[in-house]
Amino acid sequence: MRSLSRILLGAGFALATILVPIVGTAQQMYGTPGSPAAMMSIDGTQIPAAPEKFGGKIEPTTKGSKPYWPARIVPPKGAPNVLLIMTDDSGFGVPSTFGGVIPTPALERIAQNGLRYTNFHSTALCSPTRAALITGRNHHSVGFGVISEQATGYPGYDSVITRDKATIGKILKDNGYRTSWFGKNHNTPAFMAAPTGPFDQWPVGMGFEYFYGFMGGDTNQWEPANLARNTTYIYPFQGNPSYNLTTAMADEAIAYMKQVNTLTPDQPFFVYYVPGGTHAPHHPTPEWIKKISDMHLFDEGWNKLRETIFANQKKLGVIPPDARLTPWPKDLLKEWDQLSADEKKMFIRQVDVFAAYVAYTDHEIGRVIQAVEDMGKLDNTLIIYINGDNGTSAEGTLVGTPNEVAMFNQVIVPVEDQLKYFYDVWGSNRTYNHMAVPWAWAFDTPFSWTKQIASHLGGVRQGMAISWPAVIQDKGGVRHQFHHVIDIVPTILEATKIRQPKVVDGIRQSPIEGVSMLYTFDAKNASAPSRRRTQYFEMFGDRAIYHDGWWAATRVMRPPWVTLAPPRDVLTYPWELYDLRNDWTQSEDLAQKYPAKLKELQALFMQEAKKHQVFPLDDTVVARLLTPRPSITAGRSTFTWTMPLTGTPNGDAPSILNSSYTFTADIEVPQGGGDGMLITQGGRFAGYGFYLLKGKPVFTWNLVDLKRVKWVGQEALPPGRHVLEFAFKYDGLGMETLAYGSPSGIGRGGTGVLKVDGKVVAEQKMERTIPLILQWDENLDVGSDTGTPVDDRDYQVPFQFTGKINRVTLDIDRPKLSPEDIRQLETARRGGKVSE
Repeated sequence: MRSLSRILLGAGFALATILVPIVGTAQQMYGTPGSPAAMMSIDGTQIPAAPEKFGGKIEPTTKGSKPYWPARIVPPKGAPNVLLIMTDDSGFGVPSTFGGVIPTPALERIAQNGLRYTNFHSTALCSPTRAALITGRNHHSVGFGVISEQATGYPGYDSVITRDKATIGKILKDNGYRTSWFGKNHNTPAFMAAPTGPFDQWPVGMGFEYFYGFMGGDTNQWEPANLARNTTYIYPFQGNPSYNLTTAMADEAIAYMKQVNTLTPDQPFFVYYVPGGTHAPHHPTPEWIKKISDMHLFDEGWNKLRETIFANQKKLGVIPPDARLTPWPKDLLKEWDQLSADEKKMFIRQVDVFAAYVAYTDHEIGRVIQAVEDMGKLDNTLIIYINGDNGTSAEGTLVGTPNEVAMFNQVIVPVEDQLKYFYDVWGSNRTYNHMAVPWAWAFDTPFSWTKQIASHLGGVRQGMAISWPAVIQDKGGVRHQFHHVIDIVPTILEATKIRQPKVVDGIRQSPIEGVSMLYTFDAKNASAPSRRRTQYFEMFGDRAIYHDGWWAATRVMRPPWVTLAPPRDVLTYPWELYDLRNDWTQSEDLAQKYPAKLKELQALFMQEAKKHQVFPLDDTVVARLLTPRPSITAGRSTFTWTMPLTGTPNGDAPSILNSSYTFTADIEVPQGGGDGMLITQGGRFAGYGFYLLKGKPVFTWNLVDLKRVKWVGQEALPPGRHVLEFAFKYDGLGMETLAYGSPSGIGRGGTGVLKVDGKVVAEQKMERTIPLILQWDENLDVGSDTGTPVDDRDYQVPFQFTGKINRVTLDIDRPKLSPEDIRQLETARRGGKVSE
């Protein structure tokens, strides 16, 4: 019979998890029990802790009775403050701390005062990484196989963090920490972001006592219409043209920490700080754009940039001396010397603004770190600074774009037009800008590929620095152990001596799947083997498995800048094999040389995928954006508003895309004429608005800020009651064609008719419509406009209606495929054709 040790060794990949439990503390009382000053740290196996038994004495009157106050719950003695920082869409080669050319002194400060981690990994996409980060579990395990806007009705993909998987915020809060979240929240289901709740999937419902940030994947940093404080949407940018969320967020976090420190100076805090930088839109201040532009960091182009970063990385020791630079993908991307002078000029402008956003974001993070030191708390503060939640984004098209919303709607803006209309305002509130793909590839040096790609290190390798001056003595050290974002929660728990709870709010918890990295803090373990031996990766059907230095991965079948592609059989993807022990950059495919090893790892991937809710695999991108979800609009085709109502997020608003629809507004125009918004969704970068302008009815479609189509009544409405109607008849088959691999039904044209009191006042055909998504960080508003205008030439927000809205009704008539339509679509799919 085999010994227990041999049985455990046979389990292989699971061994690290078995051998590394989280060690917590037993319940401890501080001060005199029952006194007003009594405090208690709990054993943490059950949270919230059961009520403390009354230890006093009760007689019929206070005479002879003895009071007894329940002890205030506090963390274990000596527990550190925790500042968890993560930036957005920033690959390994972006910051100077890991060889990049963009100065990141705040990240550098943490690295020099602590440790630099070179072998740390994300999930390849933002909200999946963030879900894993705050739960300590794999992204599919907590429902975030993709971003929340692409959620589908499977456990690994529904974007719902179930209550058996408590977040680090919840665990620390119920153990006596003050917990807060600043910045991006991409972990509330898009269909649960309405200002009426439910709020259990908002930060305040997931254990974070204070939240100041934006709901969704990104936001306009100048005019963030999806910004919330706790559970209330706020619009501090209105009337404040100098407002920028990057600075405002740092101000808010600093003020919060000072408040905690003033009121309870001995109270440990947990601050989760996750700015929007450097996700598109790239919105630094003009001062930062000038500062970076004057440095001329990118004048020699993206190919030379890769060589410079690669050389810097070797000098810093963040890659091995024998590491190889992966080749430039000449079949996919142009080399710098192939570009025209105009292309070079525009592309340098794009990357200067991106780099300014990197530097600006790091600077504001530095202010937050400095505030911790100014409070005298830096020595016992665990600061974890993760550079990026995935590789640099390649979602800007091959030539960049002034409007990311245009890219997601399959619209390419030529370089000529970018230079003519957007060059001087790039990065301002007039753009929702993103840079050309080759820059993203270069910023993931020395690896190949980018964000969205889970199979190759360019999509998942993140630089990270950790400092804790009171504990980490090997200041400036470098660590090369393989770790993953799910390992952060167990690291924090071990550092705070807090156990993972077995029961939370009466619900038994699933095990945390990460392993603690605390062992790496000790200098004697600088070269110790990693305690994470196995990790799977999957995103949009692209997948990989790591085990003991080996990496098996599918070949990239869809470049991330191609968002609308024919679906493939993901089980037929070819696989590659890499020995990362001897090939740190994943540059030599060994699949042909070691077929048995590849087969072993493929089987291991299937095992891990089954365990962590990865199935069913799905390679679609756009089709998942249009998937029906259980929002407050699900199953409805008629919507009525009887009063002004603002702030309904995009994911909770009725979609009129690829459909026929009718808006009917029953209004009363005041004496002197009416003006203002009746109903709008979206804003400056894509959306529609139905409003009165100087008394005249207007319906405007903003087609991704490149064209505006208007229906305008020629006469101002006289005072009194009126019924306005805008009816649009859609010419296409609708989004159901996507189920057959065809985009033929979306983005087609139609005819709009504007009526006043039953009389046609304007009619015209719109040749094309927005096919996929409106501006996602804006709202549906009735009675005024909370974000940006659909046409700045017509009005400025809030553009409140000066009359009275009795009723606004929306009726949607979504197309249905006929049997003949389905037959033709199936025939085209079998023939491998995708109708355009």
